[in-house]
Amino acid sequence: MKIITIVGARPQFIKAATVSRAIAAHNAKNPSEVVEEKIVHTGQHYDTNMSDVFFDEMQIPKPAYHLGIGGGGHGAMTGRMLEKIEELLLQEKADWVLVYGDTNSTLAGALAASKLHIKVAHVEAGLRSFNMRMPEEQNRILTDRISSLLCCPTETAVQNLEKEGFHNFNCRVAQTGDVMLDAALFYRDFAVKPEIQGLLNDDFILCTLHRAENTDDRERMQAILAALEEAADQCTIVLPMHPRTRKTLMAQGHSFRNPRIIVSEPASYLEMIWMLEHCRFVMTDSGGLQKEAYFFQKPCITLRDETEWVELVQAGANILGGAEKTRILEAVDVMKKRKIERGHMYGSGSSAEMILTELIS
Repeated sequence: MKIITIVGARPQFIKAATVSRAIAAHNAKNPSEVVEEKIVHTGQHYDTNMSDVFFDEMQIPKPAYHLGIGGGGHGAMTGRMLEKIEELLLQEKADWVLVYGDTNSTLAGALAASKLHIKVAHVEAGLRSFNMRMPEEQNRILTDRISSLLCCPTETAVQNLEKEGFHNFNCRVAQTGDVMLDAALFYRDFAVKPEIQGLLNDDFILCTLHRAENTDDRERMQAILAALEEAADQCTIVLPMHPRTRKTLMAQGHSFRNPRIIVSEPASYLEMIWMLEHCRFVMTDSGGLQKEAYFFQKPCITLRDETEWVELVQAGANILGGAEKTRILEAVDVMKKRKIERGHMYGSGSSAEMILTELIS
């Protein structure tokens, strides 16, 4: 069996690496039933951290193909990816195309495969924010609809697909758990403390801020920044600065007044794992970091009006702070006292093996 894995950004490589390790383990135990995998990097996100050292340190297979497609509008980018991936799939004769998440690379890979009648497996299927203004929401809904295997991380995701009528479609829905839990448990032994002056173990809030819905809306951004300034009076905030956020702050002429807000360069994944282990709680507009906070039993305040991970809110592990100063500060008062116990809503850390079993069966 041959699998073509399509990825376009550093987080997707980390997710895909969990399944690649499961494939390697399967092949070692079953030399007569080898599964061949080839990884395709679309180039959607240019990341200077993705050097050879990144792949070696993270124990991630290097891509067999790099399409070098990045930049431009959503339509242009997705169209160029679709063209190049189709050429590659005609050459490779794959049994499955495996895609992750909700990027333009995800949709392009799924579309190219579907039009060539190659089966598509979607990891992180069934997620819904119910905000159709988000490109990610459009990508995930369209990818789900043309997938043959939908690997859902949670029961909520399975229920979303059921409500949308997927039981009437020619596809298989499987609750496999979340590959990001597999990754977090694997990489925690390789965590690296970042070289950030003033960073103290167990006495800081980890904050990330990068979504366009916040950075591109001056009113939202100013409210969030005002909340951070005041929250830092209670506890040091470490803010690894995303380039989009830095550009926005420079354009607005904003500089932090509170010396207890420590702004750093973007952190590597292994550095983020260390900070998740050692922070008091998390404030973020990132989807992935909401889950990772839970994996490391840390409360999370989400700086958005909605989340795909509704079960975290229902469990009390996550509070939606939106972009209102008062609401965010009220959430800080709650979360600085809250203790989180990790349950099994995202599986037990063996999601990659379950996904591979579904692909082989």
